[in-house]
Amino acid sequence: MKKLFNKFTIFLLLAAILGAGIRTYHIGLPVADWHSWRQVDTAAVARNFLKFGVDILHPRYDDLSNIQSGKDNPQGWRMVELPIYQFVAVGLYKAVPKFSIEVSLRIVSILSTAGSIFLLGFLIWEFMGPWVGVLGALLYAILPFSIFYGRAILPDPMGTFFALLSLCILVMSERRSYRIWLTALAGLSAAVAVLIRPMEIFMLFPAIYLLLRNSSSFIKSVGRVLVYGIIMTVPLLWWRHWILQFPAGIPVSDWLYNKDNIRFKGAWFYWLFSQRLADLMLGYWGLIPFGIGIIASVRKKEAWFSALWLLGGLSYLVVFAAGNVQHDYYQALIIPIVVWFTAKGTGFLLQKREGIRFIPSIILALVSVAFLWAFSWYTLRTYFWINHPEIVEAGQTADKIIPKNAKVIAPYSGDTTFLYQINRQGWPIGFEIDDKIKAGAQYYITVAPLTTDFEARDLARKYTVLVANDKFTIIDLTKLK
Repeated sequence: MKKLFNKFTIFLLLAAILGAGIRTYHIGLPVADWHSWRQVDTAAVARNFLKFGVDILHPRYDDLSNIQSGKDNPQGWRMVELPIYQFVAVGLYKAVPKFSIEVSLRIVSILSTAGSIFLLGFLIWEFMGPWVGVLGALLYAILPFSIFYGRAILPDPMGTFFALLSLCILVMSERRSYRIWLTALAGLSAAVAVLIRPMEIFMLFPAIYLLLRNSSSFIKSVGRVLVYGIIMTVPLLWWRHWILQFPAGIPVSDWLYNKDNIRFKGAWFYWLFSQRLADLMLGYWGLIPFGIGIIASVRKKEAWFSALWLLGGLSYLVVFAAGNVQHDYYQALIIPIVVWFTAKGTGFLLQKREGIRFIPSIILALVSVAFLWAFSWYTLRTYFWINHPEIVEAGQTADKIIPKNAKVIAPYSGDTTFLYQINRQGWPIGFEIDDKIKAGAQYYITVAPLTTDFEARDLARKYTVLVANDKFTIIDLTKLK
């Protein structure tokens, strides 16, 4: 058993290294790819730590407008998740300054995902056997949806790592005499997970089973649940209470639950289970092993874990119905759950049987995994594309010629991606220019040509134009003509 465990550990490490290597693909790209608006808001917090000083309790980003919270935000507060992810990336950047802050952020995501690959493989090994665990780790490593979101500048990869770590510690606690201390450590890991990404609570549904199984007494079981639950929830409650002091930095979020009453409507089923699960995540063919993994016979100890994880994933899609339909990056949270059942189904197909029936099962498993990767990657490869390089070029030019502490107006339909390229705080939308000038706006940068941008053309008649070409225009709002 010891030899098998050692061999298995080596394979898991190799899968994690493979996953990390794949995710270095385009690691140096500007943050202008898919879902760049969410990525730049995350990255801006880290970059502003470098500008204004590291203060994890007062994170700031570049958007000074009232678009996200409904309130003017002159300080640029960003009160969403506790910025542990950005804090770690800044530490890496200072330790290895040859990397940009964006590359440092991606490296932290990649390392977090590599750790998750190993931990998920360990969990699958615990409940389904070592070779299914290796298979699950490999699937996690090569899943195209995970390749993109496992290196994106988002807090999700780190949050997922700590959620999986919490579950693994609970598994290990059953093999040690100091279970209460390991329970507390698991609770601490869970606390970090939900501070980084509160939705990770849905990933922790199986924790209740792990806390209660094989318990020697009811009182000890209740004690473990209380220790775990208190340690997990108190820091999150404190953080949520803390950010109430900064209402301008708290984005409006009620719509995430059930905007337009979309929950359980046809659009909800179509977008989540057809477009996202079937197409993006599983390339359609992956539905075969995934479905088999849900219905296949299970061992008793695995049944509860699988059921609770499936319940957690479904509950997440139901509770945050509108958020999941609106943004496909929301489904990054359930990647380990999808891999869990896909690995289980693939392992079932590869399970040795008597006679010729084994050959078709192997072929079906191999074809399903190959087509899963091919069809999913066909779409996911476009996520790396920079479809509007002009905002990067305009941002680089503006960054060179305007003062470092200047505030800018960078109209881009409220999307902060263009604002981030300029490396300045400001407003990602035009209109009411005089009010923005009074609030400190000094420069106006647009990627729309003056022939079609009426607002920029009117400003160009009144203020000094620094740069004007067919790609972008930079106007100095401090100098009248």
